Amino acid sequence: MKLIIGNKAYSSWSMRGWLACKQSGLLFEEVVVPLYGEDWEKRREGNEFAASSGKVPVLWDGDTVVWDSLAIIDWLADKVGRDRFWPKDEGARGMARSMAAEMHSSFPALRREMPMNVRKVYPPKPVKPDVAADLTRILEICAQARARYGGENPFLFGDFCAVDIMYAPVCTRLVTYSVKLPPFAIGYVEAVLNHSWVREWIEAAQDEPWTIEQFEEVG
Repeated sequence: MKLIIGNKAYSSWSMRGWLACKQSGLLFEEVVVPLYGEDWEKRREGNEFAASSGKVPVLWDGDTVVWDSLAIIDWLADKVGRDRFWPKDEGARGMARSMAAEMHSSFPALRREMPMNVRKVYPPKPVKPDVAADLTRILEICAQARARYGGENPFLFGDFCAVDIMYAPVCTRLVTYSVKLPPFAIGYVEAVLNHSWVREWIEAAQDEPWTIEQFEEVG
C-alpha cells in the first residue's frame, strides 16, 4: 500500500489517514507531498491524485485507490477486521460511528479559525461564538462517550480506535490554541498526544523543512 499525505505540521486529514494505516497493522509506503509547494499543483494533476481531485490523503492499495480519511478507515477495517477499528459493543459502535461521521462533516468554524499546526503553541485569546459552539459540542459528545464506554482506559471508547483517530487532530488544536479544558478533556487530550503513533507524527512534523505562512500567522 502507498499513502500520499500532505505536510505533517498542517494536514489534519492526512494525519487521520496515516493513523488509520498504523492502526491497521499493515505495511505501507508513506509519500509526503508538501502542500502549496513548487511542485504541488503539477503533482496533484497527475494520475495518482486523479480520483481525489488533488486532495490528500490518498491510499493506493495495489490498483485500488481510496481517498478521504473516513473511507480509508473503512477500507482498512474491512481488510483487517472491524473490531480493530470500532468498539465491539453494539451501542458503543453506533455512538462511535456517529461521532466519527460528525467530526468528518461538521465543525467548520473550528477548522477555519484554528487550523492545525503541531509546531506552534499560541497564548490563549477570546474565542469567537461559532468556534465556542463547536468546542462545546465536541466536549459534550466526548464526555458522553467517556462516561458511557470509556471504562478505566483513557480513550473515548476504552481502546484507541477510529474515533480517536478522527479526533486526534482536534486534540492538537486544543493545545496549539491553549484552549481551557475541563479535567476529563485534559486527560483525554494527554492520552491521545502521548500515544506512540501520534508522538511519531508530531515529532516528524518538527523536522519538516516547509513552512506555509497562511497557517503560521493565525495566532
